[in-house]
Amino acid sequence: MDLLDGRLKFRHLTLLVAIVQHGGVARAAEALHLTQPAATRTLRELEAIADLPLFVREPRGMRPTVYGEALTGHARAVITEIRRAGEHLDGLRQGHEGTVTVGTLLAGANVLLPRAIARLKQERPRLTVVVREGTVDVLHPALLGGELDVIVGRVGPAPKEGERLHQRMLYRERIMLAVRAGHPLLTPQPGTQAEPLTLLDALEHPWILPVEQTALRQELEALFVEQGLALPVDRVECTSILTMRALLLQTTMVALLPELVLRDDERLAALPVDLPSVSRTVGTTEASHRTRTPALQALLQHLDEEAAHLVGQHRSP
Repeated sequence: MDLLDGRLKFRHLTLLVAIVQHGGVARAAEALHLTQPAATRTLRELEAIADLPLFVREPRGMRPTVYGEALTGHARAVITEIRRAGEHLDGLRQGHEGTVTVGTLLAGANVLLPRAIARLKQERPRLTVVVREGTVDVLHPALLGGELDVIVGRVGPAPKEGERLHQRMLYRERIMLAVRAGHPLLTPQPGTQAEPLTLLDALEHPWILPVEQTALRQELEALFVEQGLALPVDRVECTSILTMRALLLQTTMVALLPELVLRDDERLAALPVDLPSVSRTVGTTEASHRTRTPALQALLQHLDEEAAHLVGQHRSP
């Protein structure tokens, strides 16, 4: 099958995506401001070009076949790239306008990303920044599908060949045990000799654990196994920084938080318990096959600068 023989047109792709999105030719035609006969004719042309059935007609609409789903995925990518090309040209022509869409891993870059966005908005106030939170299994497909420009947060092992992902490391950060200021573990009972705190001591209190799908949870479980301990039974599983902070302030719970988050929060404190095998590398992930827009390039520059500033602050006495 040769889709580059000149028969396949952009209108075929836009109609295909619209039919899948709206569930039928009539609604797709309305969305694209076409007449239904014109849309039906265009669909017939597309199925003739593909020489495959792309949809199953049902009483309440149309359902894509396995061939239709496959072609729709490619069509969306093509449409996204054309849209990005327009944004790229507009960005070059207008300078400081456009949109950059950022995915952030939950609890992934809570200090770095807001600082970089703030600097970017000072420089380009008419630039729109869209931030979407999620887990890797959600954000990576969105990035490859063109819904995101970049993912900022924890980066894991190097992408495998064929994954079409490119990672950049910005800095490495310790993960620490966090509690509220004035927590009982920080204030030994009067008349008792202060002994070095251990992980076992922290298990006397409820915990907030990362959810099972996260790399941080896997590292924590490995640490507990290494020290011959079981995960706390009295626990909450959560990745929302706001929820974690509220729980820490209202209870005697113990949680895992990045060092930078604790450093900027006077109401929270770090327990002096060493977690040598639990840390994270913060960086960016991009789709390796996609061209950077001027807006994305500007955000990446501020991410680099803020990361260098954070590292400098950490190293200063």
